[in-house]
Amino acid sequence: MEQAKQMNMVDKYKAMPVSERYWWKVVALGFFGWILMYADRTILNPVMGNIGAEFGLSNAQLGLVNSVFFLAYAVTQIPFGVLADKVGRKLVISLGFILFGVTTYLSGVASAFGVFMLFRVLTGIGEGAYYGPGYALSTEAIPTKKLTLGTAIINSGMAFGTSLGYLLSSKLVLENGAHWSQPFYIMAVPTVILGILYYTLLKEKIVRPEDQGKEEVNNSDATQAVASEKVSFKSIITNKNLVVTFILVFCSIYANFVIITWLPRFLQVERGFAGTSVGFISSLVPWASIPGALILARLSDKYKTTKKFIYFLVPLSIITSFGIAFVTDRTLLIVALIVYGLTGKLALDPILVAFVTKNAPKSSLSTTLSAYNFIGMSGAILAPYITGWIADTTGSMKVGFYLASVLLTIGMIIFVLVAKDNDQIEEAK
Repeated sequence: MEQAKQMNMVDKYKAMPVSERYWWKVVALGFFGWILMYADRTILNPVMGNIGAEFGLSNAQLGLVNSVFFLAYAVTQIPFGVLADKVGRKLVISLGFILFGVTTYLSGVASAFGVFMLFRVLTGIGEGAYYGPGYALSTEAIPTKKLTLGTAIINSGMAFGTSLGYLLSSKLVLENGAHWSQPFYIMAVPTVILGILYYTLLKEKIVRPEDQGKEEVNNSDATQAVASEKVSFKSIITNKNLVVTFILVFCSIYANFVIITWLPRFLQVERGFAGTSVGFISSLVPWASIPGALILARLSDKYKTTKKFIYFLVPLSIITSFGIAFVTDRTLLIVALIVYGLTGKLALDPILVAFVTKNAPKSSLSTTLSAYNFIGMSGAILAPYITGWIADTTGSMKVGFYLASVLLTIGMIIFVLVAKDNDQIEEAK
């Protein structure tokens, strides 16, 4: 009986061979997944003033809307990662997207601030099902030599989604005068459709073409080990490379969500922009991040060193996140936004994700990636509320941007001092 049960577990985790182009399908779905998630997040930001006026909210309360969303998103990362490693990644992702789509629609229906907050929490839970399982699927599917590039293509969906959310809200609401709920209705349907596509188009466990031929030797022992091995949190939190990467991604995401959340409002209130120009100027960050992420990903795949890219990218992010708030000249502001886009979180993340996957316990990949995103997104929980509170207290959002640059500096110093590139680890052995 016990042997039959164990054999069923092995069959459940048995990898299936796929075509050379299968990874394109995984990358495409991941790309559109990020488009919808970031569009859902950023449709709120240009219309924060409208929502605040309707419900009578302060800046801190407006920031709290995003903070509770990201709190729900972050705390579900590890549970969903563990669940996906046990019951199936594509199932968890699919159900998450369906929940996320339904509650996005209901967010627009909400007639009271408390109800609106509740639906944003549920939307955050739905989105929380994506990160760890999604990157576990893509890491297994993308050829090793193209891992960072493939991850960068997936991540570029964040940039397209951010821009889509900004432009959709600023065009419909700020320029055309529609109610702030309209963008939420528009985003709901494609989100549910993508959840269905994730379940119907992808395979649960696969063998890449580059690995076919190896599986005959390793399949029986390896699949049984994956099925029976328990997820080990200790092996994650005792790995110095993983821990310092978690710290750096927290600082990077904190800075990024200060900018993503408050930049449209900052441009309106403190820099005098209005209408669609708010969405257009805010979109400079995600637009610039697309070529930056793709070029840097190719270089990272080629040179296989993470620390050198940190030396280059993070200092520029520090300077530009400070400069966005400091400069008053519109041309210099645009330059700062473009440079931040080229070097900020969206350009850095594919490099850090690839670094994490190379250091993660193989049997706990979804869990490790979920832990990485959970800690990183803790920055997204804190950034909206803290920056809003600072704005209420000081009368300006600038101090919030300055704090973001300080945290980035701390994260960079810790990473540079402690982390070792994988080639350094091999030499030490």
